[in-house]
Amino acid sequence: MEEIIFVDKPAGMTSFGAVARVRRILSQREGHKVKVGHTGTLDPFATGLLILLAGKATKKAPELTKKDKVYEATIRLGETSTTGDPEGEITNTGAKLPSRAEIEAIIPQFIGKIEQRPPAFSAIKINGQRAYKLARKGEAVDIPTRTVEIYSLDILDYTAPELKIRTHVSSGTYIRTLAEDIGKALGCGAYCSELRRTQIADYKLVELPLFDLPD
Repeated sequence: MEEIIFVDKPAGMTSFGAVARVRRILSQREGHKVKVGHTGTLDPFATGLLILLAGKATKKAPELTKKDKVYEATIRLGETSTTGDPEGEITNTGAKLPSRAEIEAIIPQFIGKIEQRPPAFSAIKINGQRAYKLARKGEAVDIPTRTVEIYSLDILDYTAPELKIRTHVSSGTYIRTLAEDIGKALGCGAYCSELRRTQIADYKLVELPLFDLPD
């Protein structure tokens, strides 16, 4: 078999959990174990498009792993998180929340090629180990900055303290880090409270035949 599978991942499920569920369903259907792989993960709290490959299609992984992506995110201003998302320890900074005009003034500095430091709680490997595993042990995680590109960054809504954005980014961009950096630029702190991936390359979530993930 050779299949490209599009999944709208729900919040609370890991990407590897989605892979395991699809593998089980296809293996039961085919009567033998089917190889299934992903082309890029989503954080457990995030929702949206996952592209999975089954059978011989797994050979196409290199073609789909480094593609541009589009996200819609909610950034909560005035609070920080140890993980950059709702799963971490949340702290209220007590800082004054910015006006929309102040937000619009700093957005241009995040468009184009920028330097970004991936979060300690990420799947990046440090000396052969996942960074998040080291961070959970309380070990210091030093991840070097990387150059990423933000092609567009639009404000969808701002009702303090929540800023909703849509952004088109290069592969390797962390929206959690983008949210934190926006909070630092505004002087109030921030974290990404909601995240949804709506597009990978030319594959748009609303236009795709989605694979159902039954319980």
